[in-house]
Amino acid sequence: MKLIIHGGFFSESSTNQETKKAKQDALAEIVTLGYEYLKTHSALETVVYTVALLEDNELFNAGIGSQIQSDGKVRLSASLMDGKTEKFSGVINVEDVKNPIEIAKDLINYDDRVLSGEGAQNFARKNGHVFFNPITAQRQSEYEAKLNQQNNKGTVGCVALDDEGNLAAATSTGGKGFEIPCRVSDSATAAGNYANQYAGISCTGVGEDIVSNATAAKIVTRVTDGFSLKDACDKTFTELKAFDGFAGVVGISSLGEIYHCDSHPYMVWASFDVNLQVFS
Repeated sequence: MKLIIHGGFFSESSTNQETKKAKQDALAEIVTLGYEYLKTHSALETVVYTVALLEDNELFNAGIGSQIQSDGKVRLSASLMDGKTEKFSGVINVEDVKNPIEIAKDLINYDDRVLSGEGAQNFARKNGHVFFNPITAQRQSEYEAKLNQQNNKGTVGCVALDDEGNLAAATSTGGKGFEIPCRVSDSATAAGNYANQYAGISCTGVGEDIVSNATAAKIVTRVTDGFSLKDACDKTFTELKAFDGFAGVVGISSLGEIYHCDSHPYMVWASFDVNLQVFS
């Protein structure tokens, strides 16, 4: 059993030592809870559970405390992929919900598995996801002062390998802040969240760069074709350099390899593979 999570880049919020310590502590607690949960649950169940914990922590740009778009609204995106069945589900730009990853979970067994906007919200309401305003006082003040317009590179994600050898990946984001309303990020696409029986990858960074590079799907495909997880990540990140792409990934392979990397300093992450590890 292995678990790795990320909480976006440190630069997505105030970059001071107090915030850094808070994120280290939060990621350590969440990955530990996720690993305990993994002991009695599948990889798919675990990534949903763990990403929901990240969505519920306002230190991270997903769920509660998400960035506000240029029209003053928060729109959330999240996706889920089951490596065993290779089913992908997600929601794009859904409003007024607490945990978009839970909505993605509800969609996994439908024929229409990726919904956006009003359709995603209607589906959420019909499936018991009540109204919730995710805007925090800090995000509101940042919005009003037009802060963080160029430096919001936050997302949360999780990849798990369960004791039956199954992989799953989940990713959730609140966007980059002050974007054009209804901009689509990578987080609810196969470019930002992808898993099969060989590997699982969750991305964070600049969504447009990740989509241009097809980062998650490309890494998983390379592992499927025989690359080690590290080599697949490193080669894919080399290709990001052509346009100075900004990305970070966490991943696990079916062989038990666990790896993380980023193109710019620095992604915040934590893993549990027998022992707890947290970014420093």
